[in-house]
Amino acid sequence: MFGLVKSLVKGLQKPEYELDQQAENPVNYEVRKYKATKWVCTTVKSISRKDATSEGFGRLFKYIQGNNEEKATVEMTAPVTTTIVPGEGPNCESTFTVAFYLPSEHQVNPPKPSSPDVFFEDRPEQTIYVRSFGGFANDEKWIAEGLALTEAIGDESKFESSYYFTAGYDPPFKLIGRTNEVWFVKKDN
Repeated sequence: MFGLVKSLVKGLQKPEYELDQQAENPVNYEVRKYKATKWVCTTVKSISRKDATSEGFGRLFKYIQGNNEEKATVEMTAPVTTTIVPGEGPNCESTFTVAFYLPSEHQVNPPKPSSPDVFFEDRPEQTIYVRSFGGFANDEKWIAEGLALTEAIGDESKFESSYYFTAGYDPPFKLIGRTNEVWFVKKDN
């Protein structure tokens, strides 16, 4: 049943999902059902999403370039997600977990990380509210798009509100046609 929507981003593997055809079909977001997957991750505490994702991306890029026990290279995938657990107030550190989806050939037995800061996460099958937008995204744009997604859904009790995901699909040198997404995990009601 999954695989209805299995696509490649410029040759990069990405996790499979189905669009929820039963959901209301609002213009401002999609509802996607992702299958269970394994991701390689690292966590950074920071005030700035940009700084945290830059540091986290660097750690994970080293992992896929062979900084693992097998010295194996792992294909780059898309999107790069960041799970954000907001701090307790303004100008407080938030927790950012940057993650790369592991390609299908590494879903079962990926090379073990050499760095103690890099770990695996098994994400369960889950339904995600997704808002897509283009351009280069800064911290303020991510927050604005998250608020727009909240308003579009209209009921915060429908999704997990203690954290959210950002997802970026493009390398930094891509100037036109960029794809970014904000993800909220749907609560099981």
